[in-house]
Amino acid sequence: MKESEMVSHVNQFLEHLEYERNLSASTLISYRKDLLDLSVFFIDHFGLTDWDLSTVERTDLRAFMGWCERKGLGRRSIARKLSTVRSFYKFLSAVGLCGMESISLVRTPKSEKKLPKYVTKNEIDIVFSLAESKASDGSLSNTRNLVILELLYGSGLRLAELYGLDVENVDLAGQLAKVLGKGSKERIVPITRSTVSALRPYLEMRSGLLDRVGDVAESALLLNPSGSRLSRSSIQKIIRKLLADTATRDGLSAHSLRHSFATHLLDSGANLIAVKELLGHVSLSTTQVYVHVSKERLLQVYKDSHPRS
Repeated sequence: MKESEMVSHVNQFLEHLEYERNLSASTLISYRKDLLDLSVFFIDHFGLTDWDLSTVERTDLRAFMGWCERKGLGRRSIARKLSTVRSFYKFLSAVGLCGMESISLVRTPKSEKKLPKYVTKNEIDIVFSLAESKASDGSLSNTRNLVILELLYGSGLRLAELYGLDVENVDLAGQLAKVLGKGSKERIVPITRSTVSALRPYLEMRSGLLDRVGDVAESALLLNPSGSRLSRSSIQKIIRKLLADTATRDGLSAHSLRHSFATHLLDSGANLIAVKELLGHVSLSTTQVYVHVSKERLLQVYKDSHPRS
């Protein structure tokens, strides 16, 4: 198979994902990278001209998994790549370019279930105290940073959801926000009273900034000093700095706050189905990954339930 043929098939597949399944740009980038790796492997494994997608066998795909492992990828990354390849072959089968026989016989490697790092309740109190203290200086940046913290932890937003949030999507009176989640699926999430309290002064400062820069039409909720939408990397940097200054563990991020949101709700007795809806998960099994029950809660359940405790 010529490399151009593989590129053509991949482009058709990605167009299908973008326009028919409405997947996000970041997801499409990941799919393209996975299939580029597959193409590189096939060229190395078969040579430039002696292979065809329709003649790839189960052993060839197993070899691809071994190639990924030798590249230093973990089980979870390999499982994701195999999932991409499955979707690719399913698409090719649907349009009549090849069958599904070889890929259907390949087992997905069992991935180690690594939970994202989370922030304890005591650490949450400390990080909010620091953010509130900084915001008391009345500056736009520190007031905005408190809003970022409130929305990530208070509503369990993904970084991408917070990044894409517009002013019109926030209802202060109803304490609700409309976010665009994975697969461009909208959902309504509650926002806390403290989030509303942080938003009110920030929105006034935001309006003043836009008046000064002459761009009152900007829709983004979170702005940088030039009046443009605050980037994802900037949001991540802000949160990493706040957490590094207060938490006792390294490597905490914006997603750590989402995980903490789910963990603390479940530790306080929240219903798993309700937490699933708040997080915007399609599958309950995805939410179960966030069930990180504290030792204190387990001990309390034991004391409350066991007749001889």
